[in-house]
Amino acid sequence: MAFGNFNKAGESTPMAEINMIPLIDVMLVLLVIFIITAPLLTHAVKIDLPKASSRPNITQPENIQLAIKSSGEVYWNGVAIDEASLSARMATAARLDPQPEVQLRADRTTEYQNVADVISAAAKVGLVKIGFVTEPAQVP
Repeated sequence: MAFGNFNKAGESTPMAEINMIPLIDVMLVLLVIFIITAPLLTHAVKIDLPKASSRPNITQPENIQLAIKSSGEVYWNGVAIDEASLSARMATAARLDPQPEVQLRADRTTEYQNVADVISAAAKVGLVKIGFVTEPAQVP
């Protein structure tokens, strides 16, 4: 390590050696920083995670097929019923677990009032799963 010489002759020749002391100091400081911070980065919280299964639920609710003709007649799974027995059957179906889905079919010429009455009766007793079934248009 040459910082200079004691020769006062005035020679100003460039130094050919690299001063390694500042490089070593920086390297040691970085080493100490990494030694201190490395355990902090690997710290993990141990928690007990729930186990999930990917098997589907086997229990399938039954479907109630409600058909409404243009004359206002209501059919429960293909059997004609009156308004009083419709409300009674819907109340019974609403208490089932899992609750069945009501699939509503209506003629093209059925008045909206008839469809709205059936939906309202289902909502009053607590049936919340109501679907509309349509037939796709015939493409020539």
